[in-house]
Amino acid sequence: MQQDFDFVIIGAGAAGLTAAQYGARANLKTAVIESGTKGGQALLINELENYPGIFPAVNGFEFAQTMQNQAQTFGAQFFSGKVQSVDKCKGLFVIKTEKDQFTAKALLLATGAKHRSLGIPGESELAGRGVSYCATCDGPFFKNKPMVVIGGGDAACDEANFLANLSDCVYLVHRRETLRAQAAVAERALKNPHIKPMLNKIPVKIEGTSKVEAILLKDTQTGEETRLETAAVFIFVGMEPQNELIEMAHRDANGYIITDENMMTSIAGLFCAGDLRAKPFRQVVTAAADGAYAAHGAELYIQQTK
Repeated sequence: MQQDFDFVIIGAGAAGLTAAQYGARANLKTAVIESGTKGGQALLINELENYPGIFPAVNGFEFAQTMQNQAQTFGAQFFSGKVQSVDKCKGLFVIKTEKDQFTAKALLLATGAKHRSLGIPGESELAGRGVSYCATCDGPFFKNKPMVVIGGGDAACDEANFLANLSDCVYLVHRRETLRAQAAVAERALKNPHIKPMLNKIPVKIEGTSKVEAILLKDTQTGEETRLETAAVFIFVGMEPQNELIEMAHRDANGYIITDENMMTSIAGLFCAGDLRAKPFRQVVTAAADGAYAAHGAELYIQQTK
């Protein structure tokens, strides 16, 4: 079944949901295609405390639900499905999922990025049995048990703070001497009495038979190995851009898609927003801003091509 739209958005994270709202409000026939739960990385946020105008903090799920409701109120349509291919024919984008086919005058990629794995023994074998990439999803299963968080960025520190509400023993493991998170975020984690920093350490192996039992760490300076008994290992060591749908768009050295100030890529009519886009700072608020720019850019592009 084919459906024709002015503006199609692939991905329903903060960027895609914002673009849907702005596109629909601009009277563009707008569709959003998402293969998973709508909300993207925002769903991993326990308390969204730094989004301007939203205070007290809300959790990421509630935030995403509100954004979707706003977009639908303005007329955006939502579809569930995994996009299998994107082509451009006679000035129109053709987007195919398992069941449907869509055409669009302008297309936005807002597919985001996925969590990077450690690639160490035990990680894949114990995934879902103590190895996790989402503390707010799986943390409550390990209440009052020791837990380990791997990483030193904003996500790792935020998730460690969340887990510290569930356990009085949360190890925060980072390969360097200082955390790379924003100063306020890092300070909050370091001052939490339930978080035990393990700096200059790298994970070597996750141990366990049917579930996580321990993690082996190696000191980056001395080479000494430490075995920590733990019920869970939460991994936050960066992201990988989900860029496989479009091979021809210009990218940076890390695979993130390069855009102009209106979020248009090197392919006319193709826009990119959110964590997939090459930029120096990735937050919910910057993803939303990208989405607004992209919808505005799509509106201008469609007007110019009429």
